[in-house]
Amino acid sequence: MEFVPAPAIHRVLCADCGTPIVPNSANLCVACLRNTVDITEGIPKQASVSYCRNCERFLAPPQAWVLARPESSELLALCLKKLKGLAKVRLTEAHFIWTEPHSKRLRVSLTIQKEVLTSTILEQTFEIEYLVQHGQCPDCAKLAAKNTWKALVQVRQKVSHKRTFLFLEQLILKHGAQKDTISVKEVKDGLDFFYSQRSHAVKMVEFLTGVVPVRSKASEQLLSSDTHSNTANFKYTYSVEIMPICKDDLVCIPPKQARQLGNISPLTLCTRVGNSIQLLDPSTLQTCEITSAIYWRNPFDSLATVTDLVEFTVLDVEVDGRSRGKFVLADAQVALAGAFRSGGVQDESSMDYESSGYTNQIFHTRTHLGGILQPGDTALGYFLTNSNYNSDDFASLHSDRIPDIMLVKKTYPNRRKKNKARSWRLRSIGKEAGEEGETGSGRGVVGRMGGRDQKKVEEDYELFLRDLEEDPELRSAVNLYKSNDVTMKTEEKKGPRKPQFAMDVDENSQKDAEEGEEEEADFPEIQLDELLEGFDEMTLGDGEVETA
Repeated sequence: MEFVPAPAIHRVLCADCGTPIVPNSANLCVACLRNTVDITEGIPKQASVSYCRNCERFLAPPQAWVLARPESSELLALCLKKLKGLAKVRLTEAHFIWTEPHSKRLRVSLTIQKEVLTSTILEQTFEIEYLVQHGQCPDCAKLAAKNTWKALVQVRQKVSHKRTFLFLEQLILKHGAQKDTISVKEVKDGLDFFYSQRSHAVKMVEFLTGVVPVRSKASEQLLSSDTHSNTANFKYTYSVEIMPICKDDLVCIPPKQARQLGNISPLTLCTRVGNSIQLLDPSTLQTCEITSAIYWRNPFDSLATVTDLVEFTVLDVEVDGRSRGKFVLADAQVALAGAFRSGGVQDESSMDYESSGYTNQIFHTRTHLGGILQPGDTALGYFLTNSNYNSDDFASLHSDRIPDIMLVKKTYPNRRKKNKARSWRLRSIGKEAGEEGETGSGRGVVGRMGGRDQKKVEEDYELFLRDLEEDPELRSAVNLYKSNDVTMKTEEKKGPRKPQFAMDVDENSQKDAEEGEEEEADFPEIQLDELLEGFDEMTLGDGEVETA
C-alpha cells in the first residue's frame, strides 16, 4: 500500500508576538486576540439585588418579589436578568461561586462566546459580584405599619364558651388557611383576621363556609379616590357569623320546622357540626341535617350546653336491637352520681338534689349509647325534670314527650382524677409581639384578652382536649403532635415525725384510698400512629402549646 502524506499545514507568524499560528482573518493568536478584543465589554462586573429579610424574597424588576433559596436556579435566573449586555453574546455556562452567608455578596461565574471577526469565535470566562441590599417589600412594609390592612374578616359566635374557636384554630392550621393572614386579634365574641389583599379575605370566607355553618355579609369603605384616573381605594370588611349551636347541645326545634324535617321529635341532641349540623332524637335514632340556609331562615337557640351536663351512674342497660351507624338504641336505668352512698361527701360544684327528693330515685330513659354503656359506668346527661328553660317551643311540648333524663356521652371520672400528663400536644397560631391585649399565658389566638375570662378559657381548653380524646371522629379533623418531653414528676411529701410509741399505719392502704377506684379499661387512649412527629410548615408564629 502506497503512503499518501497529509497535506501540509501552512502557518504564519502572529502579527503581535510572532508565535506560529494557523492563518485566520486577524492573523493574531488567541492570547493576542483576547488582549485586543474584550467580548465582556458592555457587561457590568458588579451589580446589586434587593432582598427582604422579613419574607426572604428577592426583587425581580420592575415590581415583583419572588421567593428564591441561596444558590438556586431561580436566584441565578434573577441575577442574570439584572445584566444588560448579555443579549449581545452567547451564554454557555453560569454557576454560583461559594461565599460566606453573612458577607452580603453573591459571586456568579459566566462563560460567554462571541464572534469577533469573520468565522472567529472567542470564548471567555469571568466573574460578576452582586451586592445584596436589604430592604422591605410593600407587603412587609404594610405589616410593619399599623392600620394598613386592606381586608378584614370578622368571625363571631354568640355563645358563652370558646371551644368552637379552639377547634376552628386547629382546622385553620391543618389546612394552612393562615398563611396569608398578617395579624389576628381576639374580640369579645370571636376573632378578627386582617389581610393585605381582598382576595385573601375572600379565600378565608370560602374556607370558613366549607368547615362550619356560617352566614356572611360584605361591606366596603371608601378611603380615597382619584377623579382624573378614575381609581379608588377601599377597605373591605366581611362579617361571618357562626351558627350558635355546638356539639352535644340540647336543641328544641320549632314544631313547624320539625314537621318539615321528616316529622322528627323537636327535642334533639346535636351530634355533629360541619358545614351543617346533624341532630339526633335519642329515643328513636332518627336524624336530620340542617344547613346554614335552612337555619338562618328560621333561627333558634340551644336549650342547654355542655356546662349544664349532670353526672349519672348507669345501673342497668338493655339493648333494644335497633342501631344507626355507631348509635345503638337501648333502655337504661340511671341514678344521680353519688346516690345510694351512705355518708358520701358531696362535690361543691354539684347541685343539692337531696332537698328536692332526687337523691335515691332511679330514672328510666331511652338512650342512643347502648353500644358503649355498661352497668356501673358514668354518663353525662341533661336533667330535664329538674330544669327550667326559657323557651316557648319547649313550653309548647306535651309533658309525655319530654323524658326525665337525656344521656349525651360517656365519661371517665376515675381517669380524670389522676390528672396524668398527655403524650400529645397541639399547635397554635402564635401571638404577635406588641399587639394590644397580649397575655403570656394565652392559648394561641384564643385567650389573649386575659383578665377574668382567662380562667373560663382554660376550662374550655381542657374540655376541648377531652373531646379530642373521647371522639375519634373529631380527632381525625385536627393534627396531633407527639410530645417529646412528657415527664411525670412525683414528689413524696414528708410528714411530721412520729412519736416514739405511735401506732403503725399501713401506708399502702392509705395510698389506695387516696387513689380511689381503678382506671376505666375502655378509656379512649390516643394511639402512637395518630401522632405526627414535628412541625412541617411555618405559621404566624412558633407558638407551641403543650397539654398537661
